Amino acid sequence: MTTTTTTSSSLLALPSFRSNCKQQRPNFKVRAQVSGEKATSVEPVNGSVSVSNLQDPKVNGKVKFQRREEIELLWDDGYGSKSVKDYFAAAREILKKPDGGPPRWFSPVDCGQPIKDAPTLLFLPGMDGTGMGIVPHQIALGRAFHVWCLHIPVHDRTSFQGLVKIVEDVLKQEHATDPNKPIYLVGDSFGGSLALAVAARNPSLDLVLILVNPATSFERSPLQPLLPILEMVPEELHFTIPYALSFIMGDPLKMASIGIDNQLPAGTKLKMLREKLTNSMLPLLSELGGIIPRETLLWKLKLLRSGAAYANSRIHAVQAEVLLLASGNDRMLPSQEESKRLYGLLKNCTVRCFKENGHTLLLEDSISLLTVIKGTCKYRRSRRYDFASDFLPPSQGELDFALQDLLRFLRNAVSSVFLSTMEDGRIVKGLAGVPDEGPVLLVGYHMLMGLELGPMSEAFIKEKNILFRGMAHPILYSENGSGKEFDYMDWIKVFGAYPVTATNLFKLLSSKSHVLLYPGGAREALHNRGEQYKLIWPDQQEFVRMAARFGATIVPFGTVGEDDIAELVLDYNDLMKIPILSNYVSQVTRDTKEFKLREESSGEVANQQLYLPGLLPKIPGRFYYLFGKPIHTKGRPELVKDKEAAKQVYLEAKEEVEKCIAYLLKKREDDPYRSVVDRLSYSLTHLPENDVPSFEP
Repeated sequence: MTTTTTTSSSLLALPSFRSNCKQQRPNFKVRAQVSGEKATSVEPVNGSVSVSNLQDPKVNGKVKFQRREEIELLWDDGYGSKSVKDYFAAAREILKKPDGGPPRWFSPVDCGQPIKDAPTLLFLPGMDGTGMGIVPHQIALGRAFHVWCLHIPVHDRTSFQGLVKIVEDVLKQEHATDPNKPIYLVGDSFGGSLALAVAARNPSLDLVLILVNPATSFERSPLQPLLPILEMVPEELHFTIPYALSFIMGDPLKMASIGIDNQLPAGTKLKMLREKLTNSMLPLLSELGGIIPRETLLWKLKLLRSGAAYANSRIHAVQAEVLLLASGNDRMLPSQEESKRLYGLLKNCTVRCFKENGHTLLLEDSISLLTVIKGTCKYRRSRRYDFASDFLPPSQGELDFALQDLLRFLRNAVSSVFLSTMEDGRIVKGLAGVPDEGPVLLVGYHMLMGLELGPMSEAFIKEKNILFRGMAHPILYSENGSGKEFDYMDWIKVFGAYPVTATNLFKLLSSKSHVLLYPGGAREALHNRGEQYKLIWPDQQEFVRMAARFGATIVPFGTVGEDDIAELVLDYNDLMKIPILSNYVSQVTRDTKEFKLREESSGEVANQQLYLPGLLPKIPGRFYYLFGKPIHTKGRPELVKDKEAAKQVYLEAKEEVEKCIAYLLKKREDDPYRSVVDRLSYSLTHLPENDVPSFEP
């Protein structure tokens, strides 16, 4: 069976490649798919394309793309293994035999086969038109999406409306195949205008737009005064234009930084950066002249202008869900300013700013695009986002970033100690006493500002290969600004935090997850002076009844150490006495009232004031965790309906948490390395792999 790539109205193949420096002849290989059919392996044969169905592990020696049911914890997302060097290699290969079109779709080999029920993602390129702009991200995206990229040949002169029609045809075809799944459009620069135009013409389709520095602000570009000059540059000097534009469009330093470990010594990092810049990055930029010849550049500039005008004139009709990524150092377009404008115009828009990056955000050192999608809760496989079934576990790269960039200081400062209780009552080091099999409900004391969460999550991942799902206040999921960066609040979503609701708890326990619940909630985490280690729990025992419904094991735990790293000097009551601060706190508290939590509760636990307390840092001590004896609810169906029996289990769990706290407060006095000074002294005289010891349980 053979087929050729002569039309653009369906998902057909353009040969993608895997570069091999030892072979003079490129090895072409791509997955080709017409929507609704099985994936196939494609290799060019005498100018046509041979298509063979992949059903066995190997077919005639060819590797099979195996579908995975779900993504495993600490999977390899490949981010950092591909860089702008690979982008240029891919662009060079795809442009070896330039043609006049038409535009067509291809799926990069690196994307592989996605997980079960994965949605489709269509990448719409920027000015280059190659479709290779997601090279650093395609391994990760390929695990979560069916990825297809639009390639616009160098000499193609399809109008903007023609490109809209090409994308529109594919959208309708995909929607007809599976109308209950969303379709993702990732629009980079010019592709952002194209995505908005398509969405405006198809308001009834379930679309998720991811716009990366969209070119809808082209008329306000700082380059506008220079555009007439470009038309006057003679052909023999054109090679200088793309080279000069490359420094305006992107940040060569950021591009060269992909794959360089931030934790390396400064001297080593600078050496690697210098080598990448001089040996590969800067020489590659000169190749832009081949990717965008003079006539193509002039045509693309006309497309940018017409595309921006077309999209802006119809933007009021866009009903799609939108994630807008804006660079703060974009010298080609006023992207941050444009993000504010679009945020005000679009009905369902979330913005994340990357202040240090340039226009070519997807090719620069930043964060994996899939990480941003997950952290903003934009990944879904049906019409509505489900915090249980749509969650994708963190990758090894995401864990490394979190530990090294977000939690490094806290981890080193508190050197956490973990203890757990076995079934026979013995207290042991580590987490052996916590059941491996779910469902498990962890209930415990919420330290000041939730400082215990990071080290605790790390311990469960590293020792038990378990990611517990922690319940968080719903305000963390509210979007009320256009200047928000991708920050800690987004990262806790990447690591499994979800809004505290009975429905979400039901779904997670039914899926046999390990779930973290703080009965004291925000009131306990933002306690007043003199309330450290005091449990502020409600009277309701609903979590016991929910656990019993699924036969979950309840594991009470206690944590201590907040008083060893900071002293609480200004609590809520103190702040309300200071006029300037009280106005701010009142506003924040007013914003939280739309989230109706614990309406059935009364007393202080029902008060969910969210504020930043005044803290006076101390020379760090140490964090201690003790997980108490597990409480089994399996085989106890009476707990579901018998409130009195459930109350007894509730009081048992609460008492166990209090015992754990009392035990730790007493035993930490016997820890010879409680102070960070003593731990530092120990580290200087022992090998790095040796953990700093503590008291014997």
